Amino acid sequence: MEELIKKVGILVDALPYIQKFYGKTIIIKYGGNAMINDELKSSVMEDITLLKFVGLNPIIVHGGGPDISAALNKNGVKSTFVNGLRVTDAETMKIAQQVLVGKTNKEIVSLLNCKGAKAVGVCGIDGAFIKCRKKMAEVDGKPVDLGYVGEIESVDPVLLENIINSGYIPVIAPIGVDETGQTYNINADNVAAAVAAAQKAEKLILLTDVEGVKDENGKVVYEATGDDIHRMIKAGIISGGMIPKVTGCLEAIESGVKGVHIIDGCLPHCILLEIFTKTGIGTLIKSKNY
Repeated sequence: MEELIKKVGILVDALPYIQKFYGKTIIIKYGGNAMINDELKSSVMEDITLLKFVGLNPIIVHGGGPDISAALNKNGVKSTFVNGLRVTDAETMKIAQQVLVGKTNKEIVSLLNCKGAKAVGVCGIDGAFIKCRKKMAEVDGKPVDLGYVGEIESVDPVLLENIINSGYIPVIAPIGVDETGQTYNINADNVAAAVAAAQKAEKLILLTDVEGVKDENGKVVYEATGDDIHRMIKAGIISGGMIPKVTGCLEAIESGVKGVHIIDGCLPHCILLEIFTKTGIGTLIKSKNY
């Protein structure tokens, strides 16, 4: 009986957060090691299914780097990276699209369906809802052509709203299209941020392979404002690969998203722990009116 009472107590503790976020849209960028481990995959899908059943509107944007690399190696296609971005020639783009849309996306949809949710897989080609242009990199002050790597111009929210209103969870592969119909591979973090802005999302949650933003003593910062983040970058506390991640978070906040979470996707039930507990487990970067 004591164990049952404890379980009910956990549900009661979560009630204020369920009430607060009921009917709100939550964007989840799904990637990293949480996509590789089968147990973590199941845990993430259970979290997302629960969010849907308690009245939130989750939208998933997924990556697929490891799957793409494996497919390229299998086909004897060598990968080249510039500033962390994969140079995507025509053959690489063909394989990337096949993997992201035809394999990774459908696996996530299937996992959600098996958990009792109803999911629909889409990419930016569908209804041309993610419009983009060619993205150029810069090395030593000179432009470098990345091939079929896209930079987002706009996200049309109507398709996703129709999917949500029909009771489904949208699962988005990060492929966009330009005005000529040419497809491009897009960084999944950028897609998640752009979708969050277009949907006027309450939250954007980034599942990563790190615990969150850490202070000068190596401890996780549970809450931070944009001013805090800028100060930490200037002081060198935030450095390296974390800089573009938090910069993307700040752009999402400036676009109207109320809160962006950076959490460790390798922790079981990380999404529920972050949303439905007082301090959460990672870093919440919040807007001034949050």
